Order: sequence, then C-alpha cells, then structure tokens
Amino acid sequence: MPLIDHAFVCTPPGAAAAQLLIDFGLSEGPPNRHPGQGTANRRFFFRNFMLEFLWVDDPEEAQSKQTRPTRLWERWSAPAGTASPFGIILGPAADGEPCPFPCWRYAPPTMPGLELDVANDTDLREPMWCYMNLRRPHQPIVHAAGLSDLTALRLAGPPVDRASVTTAMARQKVISLVKRDEYGMELEFDHHKRESRIDLRPALPLQFLW
Repeated sequence: MPLIDHAFVCTPPGAAAAQLLIDFGLSEGPPNRHPGQGTANRRFFFRNFMLEFLWVDDPEEAQSKQTRPTRLWERWSAPAGTASPFGIILGPAADGEPCPFPCWRYAPPTMPGLELDVANDTDLREPMWCYMNLRRPHQPIVHAAGLSDLTALRLAGPPVDRASVTTAMARQKVISLVKRDEYGMELEFDHHKRESRIDLRPALPLQFLW
C-alpha cells in the first residue's frame, strides 16, 4: 500500500493564514518556488510528512504549455467551493512499488530531478493525486506543539464518483472520506493519543488531531 509523502493546500498568495500554524506551535520550514511552474509555497515538515501551502505567483508560467496539463492554475483560480483545494502526493512503501493509479509522467525541464506520476482524468472536485517513485527524507523539525508522525488523513467534501482515484485510495485505506458540503482535510498525528484537536476553519480548510 502506498504511503502519503506530502499534501498541499491551495491558498492566496503568501499564505498569510500559515501564521495560525506557527501560533499553534509548529515550526515552519524553508519556503520554495517552482521555476517554470509558476507556483510558490510555504512548508511545514514532520517526521514522515510535509504540509505545503501552495499558490500561483506567476500566472503566465502556471498557464504555460509545460504546466497546463497539471491543472494547477484551474485548481488554484477556481471559485471557492467549486474545486478541491488539495493535492496528495504518495510514495512507495517498498522499493519498486508501482504507481497505484493510471497516470502520466510530469518531469518539467525547469525543475531538474522532479519526476511525478500524475493521476489521469481526475475531476477538479477531487484532489490532485501524484506519486513519487522514491520517497525523500523529510527535514527533522521539532515542533513545540509536539506533533511528530502523520498517522491518518481524512478528506471531507461533496461525494466523488465511485470510479474516481479518490474513492480507490479510500478503498485501499490510504485515506478516509467524509461527505460534507465544504472541502476539508483532517490530519491525524501520533494516533490521536492526546485526544486533542485544533480547527483552523474558516481561515484554512484544516483540522489537526494529535
């Protein structure tokens, strides 16, 4: 079964709401810009997971021939509530494990070393699904809030097609699904042993459980 390597949330430029995570007690990692893709991010690293706040900082690049097939521009610019703001990037649990869904290869020449298998024919109402053939080690960042390992990811949102990649990943227990009118993501850390929760809505469609 594939493992969740990282996830992104589309935000307005600069992701000012990420300050809520800092106030909560999370340590922010270094930001990044994706040359030629037209996007930039802010990042929070955990022992086995990375959370990325992603926005378009160059609309021309984001709508270029290179980037357009990812539909990042359409996902980011869609009116609120009409597209899932999330992307989920998986990695193999063991060497040689194949991508678990039909896909196409994204290897932009402007970002040497980046190779992602992107799921075919996903609806914008479900997350963008990607797969990395090699899992990369995450930066060892210690958080004052005490969160360490992602142990579950739950997606909330309108129903998706039974034949969708999202439904398939739920069947494989990579994620779990909750039907709800609005989009949301629940990130469970350390098996929710402390029975604590923080809800960042409406500023961010996120909840943390630990």
